Amino acid sequence: MAHLRLAWVLSGRGWADCTVSDPQAEAEVTASHITAAPEDLLTAVTHLIVGETECRAQFEAEPTAFRWIFYRDGTDVWIRLLQLARGSDHDNRGTEIWSTQQNIDVVARAMIRCFDAVVREYGESAYRGRWGEHFPRTELETLRTTWRKHRSGWQASSAPSNP
Repeated sequence: MAHLRLAWVLSGRGWADCTVSDPQAEAEVTASHITAAPEDLLTAVTHLIVGETECRAQFEAEPTAFRWIFYRDGTDVWIRLLQLARGSDHDNRGTEIWSTQQNIDVVARAMIRCFDAVVREYGESAYRGRWGEHFPRTELETLRTTWRKHRSGWQASSAPSNP
């Protein structure tokens, strides 16, 4: 499985640029604080960890939207990132701008590392001042706790079995 990187940069009052990449490709999307974009992204990955097979998160860029679609099969996750003219558009009206297949552990680690870096960079108070909403502490800690609880099972399932 490939390496996954995610960066969240506050680009202006109420705006963030999110860059996601693997060794094959990179995409940059924009998010506005009019929706709970970081909370929804962290929550979607938490839902994947506990076994949901399809989850979504959406970033509004007024009027453009960017929709993250996560599909899970075992410990594999396929991520599709769509750009849509309007947030209310159906998936089939969107243009896929990036996709990857990763291990669930890699996805969880990338999300946690990203938002740990955000809070180190800005601090929670400055984050709120620039983003306009509180730092997604609850969602980040829920993801971290859920990941820690489930990761030993993934490691055991990927280890070679003894005859």
